[in-house]
Amino acid sequence: MLLTIFLAIVFCAAISLMLLSAVAFIQDTRFFSSAPKEAQAVLKPRENELFYGARIIGWTLMNFSVLMILGVGVISIWDGFRSGYTFRQFFLRFVSVFTIYKLYDMTCFDWFLLCRSGFFQYYFPEVGPVYNGRKYGYNIKSQLLKLFVIFPAASALAAWICTLFQ
Repeated sequence: MLLTIFLAIVFCAAISLMLLSAVAFIQDTRFFSSAPKEAQAVLKPRENELFYGARIIGWTLMNFSVLMILGVGVISIWDGFRSGYTFRQFFLRFVSVFTIYKLYDMTCFDWFLLCRSGFFQYYFPEVGPVYNGRKYGYNIKSQLLKLFVIFPAASALAAWICTLFQ
């Protein structure tokens, strides 16, 4: 269980690094496909880098975060095979990582970074009016759907596939 919590923390750190690299360094509007339509409509493409080398730093951090996410998956599965996990144990590991991540996403990204700190608005001031006055992020229904339906289903599928290869 301790490894599962550690893997969830690494997963959250990787997603945070990915967000930081996309918003602060790369600044490509294609990364904002999950933002509300109102925010996407006012986003202005950034032709110039924030500073010389910002995009190189951003893509390096992005690639590192992808490797961290893949590492979480590989270690989760490898340790499960090594420990002789059953379907239930694999499922609980996967759903725990996803649940911790989604709760982190909802509190840190949606509530704090989006609505309280002005992180996104600092780098993209044109979206400020879209987020002003919001008490919580824009996509609570989508977040809850992922938390209660999509992630448990994906965890069950991954656990089933893992048990096929034992």
